[in-house]
Amino acid sequence: MEACSFIAPCHFGLEAVLKREVTDLGLKVRRTDDGRVFFEGGPEAAAEANLRLRSAERILLCVAEFRAATFDELFEGTKKIPWEEFLPVNARFWVAKVSSVRSTLFSPSDIQAVMKKAMVERMKLHYHRSWFDEDGPSYPLRVAIRSDVVTVGLDTTGTSLHKRGYRVSPVIAPISETLAAALIGLTPWHPDRILVDPFCGSGTIPIEAAMMAKRIAPGLHRSFLAESWNSVIPSDTWHRARERARAEVIPHPDGVDIQGFDIDEKAIRCSRDNAEAAGVADLIHFQRRAVKDLHHPKKYGFLITNPPYGERLEEKAELPGLYREIGEAYRRLDSWSMYLISSYEDTEKAIGRKADRNRKIYNGMLRTYVYQYLGPRPPRRTHAEH
Repeated sequence: MEACSFIAPCHFGLEAVLKREVTDLGLKVRRTDDGRVFFEGGPEAAAEANLRLRSAERILLCVAEFRAATFDELFEGTKKIPWEEFLPVNARFWVAKVSSVRSTLFSPSDIQAVMKKAMVERMKLHYHRSWFDEDGPSYPLRVAIRSDVVTVGLDTTGTSLHKRGYRVSPVIAPISETLAAALIGLTPWHPDRILVDPFCGSGTIPIEAAMMAKRIAPGLHRSFLAESWNSVIPSDTWHRARERARAEVIPHPDGVDIQGFDIDEKAIRCSRDNAEAAGVADLIHFQRRAVKDLHHPKKYGFLITNPPYGERLEEKAELPGLYREIGEAYRRLDSWSMYLISSYEDTEKAIGRKADRNRKIYNGMLRTYVYQYLGPRPPRRTHAEH
């Protein structure tokens, strides 16, 4: 297979961040949709995207798009797909997930059953068999039906890409790795600028920032389902992609100042464990500290954080005071920017200032906003200062 089409799902509202990442990999973006970026590349693009994309949830090999408003159309459209080009005779294949929006067909279980039957019929015609043991590599499908257009993707990733492998010591309700990376991607932060997360939880935002500073590919230390798809993606493709990623790591970047604070001592211990597992403990200073005690002598830093939302009833009464402390701490910082993600509806009122910008993002089914408080840019360095 030379030319392939891929789909990278992401959090709703973060398509622009992911599109930029895909483009930076040298891959051609076909289009963006709600929560999805479509792009093209050779088989090696599957390895590069799985290893390197920080804000994508997984990488799907797009095998077909067709219209279907009835189950007969769904069956025939699925049967027309050349499954023999993707699935070996011993493949284990099934429709793992179905989503349907504004479409006539909406029952996931019925859609799964019809598509599985159509796939088997196509395989029977090609392999001249009436039964398949399905004891080989796994090829799960993910199907999205939007306005009666069926998009069929083979999941090359397996376990979601937010599973980097470094979260060895989690805490309650952490921000996901992909969302943390995308949140940083929304900002103009660069590793030579200060970054502080005053609600670091399990350390995810500082760790993702430190991995960017070291240029550690987020998928470098994990495996992917399509590594066993030798008939589709040659096995040495993955080896070469990993070698390229390893060669780009900067073991000891200069001038990095990343800090994570939390009022919970257990959270700080978890953060340190996770940073160690990620190979970035040397770049991050973690400390137990309340947001009301936050201060920093340097200018032009970034607060990037995921404070409590008050999803638990016992937290709700504390939110106005907590967000007021966030606003007071931010005002004490000289020329800083703040990027804060929250579902708390009175965020701006409690902080005491309307955000310069905000962006709606769906964290699963939870609607959140990224409130962006923009500080001034630092003065341009002269040539002598470099």
